[in-house]
Amino acid sequence: MHTNWAAFTAAEPDLAKTVEERFAAYTHHVLATLRKDGSPRTTGLEVRFLDGELWFGMMPDSLKALDLRRDPRFALQANPGDGTGMGGGDVRIGGRAVEIADDDTRGRYAEEVEPPEPFHLFRTELTEVVRTCVEDEKYLVVQVWKPGEPVRTLKRT
Repeated sequence: MHTNWAAFTAAEPDLAKTVEERFAAYTHHVLATLRKDGSPRTTGLEVRFLDGELWFGMMPDSLKALDLRRDPRFALQANPGDGTGMGGGDVRIGGRAVEIADDDTRGRYAEEVEPPEPFHLFRTELTEVVRTCVEDEKYLVVQVWKPGEPVRTLKRT
């Protein structure tokens, strides 16, 4: 099961706000895709939250875009920032990326983001959102959300 960013935000507004803030803190994040042979590929990526969607824009024929065309599964890791503080926690999103060819949608995205032309545009379908943080300097807290389920929170010392 998967869903878009707007549905996640409606289901879990507090976690969604935290996740968006973590992604807004830095420009570049890490995207994991699958190569032809099934092995993982990690690359840098800028992401956008627009119109209730999480978008990936990419240079034409970039390896990550070709990976996603072949196999749409991805994992996205928010830039953890400097040092070991992880201000706001460690945030990961898993899902599927769907390439958008629709000229109207691409035009609206280009108007807002002003990417270099030409570009690939992918809309995401979420399968999981995970936040890991330290609470009270002694608990490791992991929040896991999956479509159709409430957030599960695990605490470890």
